[in-house]
Amino acid sequence: MALARNSKRTVVGRVKRDAIFTKALFDEALTLFLNGEPETARLVLRYLVHATVGFERLAVASGNPAKSLHRMLSTSGNPSVGNLAAIIGALRKRLSVKVAARMAKEA
Repeated sequence: MALARNSKRTVVGRVKRDAIFTKALFDEALTLFLNGEPETARLVLRYLVHATVGFERLAVASGNPAKSLHRMLSTSGNPSVGNLAAIIGALRKRLSVKVAARMAKEA
């Protein structure tokens, strides 16, 4: 019998017990967006929402129905910049992190 574990459950569990991992995952999601990998970034944000703020509270904070937020954060989702900002803002508040962008030096 093969050992298998649901990846969502694994990530959500780690997020709930490891603040450093959680903040690194949030940073990774933002970096993925900036580096042109929105599909993966949306899935990472989806895991973070599940583990932290939850879709119902995010719906209240963003003014969007939870079902719409689920769709926005799917691999085929296409959230507007405003909706994405609301999602990131809610997570930022929940995780108590500051967001700053800086340009990397070219080699």
